Amino acid sequence: MTSSRIFAVAVLGLLALFVAIAAFTSLSSTDSGVSTGATASEEATADDDAPEPAAAVAPPVLRPRPELTGIDGWLQSPYESLDDLDGEVYIVEFWTFGCFNCRNVKPHLRALYDEHQADGLEIIGVHSPEFDFEKDVDAIQQAAIDQRVNWPIALDTNKTSFRSWQEDRRFWPRTYVIDQNGDIRYDHIGEGGYDELGETVEYLLENGA
Repeated sequence: MTSSRIFAVAVLGLLALFVAIAAFTSLSSTDSGVSTGATASEEATADDDAPEPAAAVAPPVLRPRPELTGIDGWLQSPYESLDDLDGEVYIVEFWTFGCFNCRNVKPHLRALYDEHQADGLEIIGVHSPEFDFEKDVDAIQQAAIDQRVNWPIALDTNKTSFRSWQEDRRFWPRTYVIDQNGDIRYDHIGEGGYDELGETVEYLLENGA
């Protein structure tokens, strides 16, 4: 190998060494600059800057609740009228014991009742029979046991209140929430809507009408 070729190889070797040293130095500098975690004061600042939880939105006032009319009896109830519940938060549910959808709603109502009855929540189940066999009071009482309906039941045998409350569209079940002023704040047909139902009840219990 000639001396000029030896010199060129040596120069290339030195250049490669310089490049390697420069790359290692740059990498070390970058790693040392990476934060391994905020200090206690930084964490406190971050927490202080966190947004406040959004305030609960009041459910809209839909309309004043109608009277219950044509009621021909009450079961497991200390009440004789919705007027007895003035100033309270309560649910009115139109149902009939042979209705499949009504049965599916019951566990959700029962869970809400169990959670908030001590806070003042009441439920009035207005039993409005679809078929003649559902008019039998003994059958209604047995259905209340079987379906674990442990709240007051108003007997709307001739569907008078069922029709007056649902003037345009009539369904089983239909669920209303009434506030302390006697206004309807929630109206739902059929199954579902359980989150909104619970949120409406909790808002009214905590904030009033």
